[in-house]
Amino acid sequence: MNADICVDASLIVALLLPELYTEAATNHWKTWMDKDDHIAAPSLLGYEVTNAIYRKVFHGKITSDEGQAALHHFLDLDIELVYLPALHGKASELAKQFNRPNTYDAHYLALAYHLTCPLWTADERLYNVIKGKINWVEWVEKEL
Repeated sequence: MNADICVDASLIVALLLPELYTEAATNHWKTWMDKDDHIAAPSLLGYEVTNAIYRKVFHGKITSDEGQAALHHFLDLDIELVYLPALHGKASELAKQFNRPNTYDAHYLALAYHLTCPLWTADERLYNVIKGKINWVEWVEKEL
């Protein structure tokens, strides 16, 4: 398996729904698609994106119809969802290394590490913990 870019749920949710980083996420996505980049994410992405959309509907931030449209858009995105059992061990190591309270974000880091490609994120907390320590994690607002 080969990928040019790994993305996390925060970047994809920003791509799908109006958020602070939607414009940047949309611009990156268009550039990646124009370049025919191969995008990958751990299979966890589907669960996290679905949950984020549902929570916005549940809390009244978007309508049910908007949530369904976002979910359909997500399902149409050209992202290879990867399940590799070996990622769990690496994710656990990375979560411990960066003192993270869970391993969800670390699974994205582990996949990017495994694929030797950059991980793009719109998760400020994750990025602030990682920046300066791992050079292959990219911030959504970085210019291409």
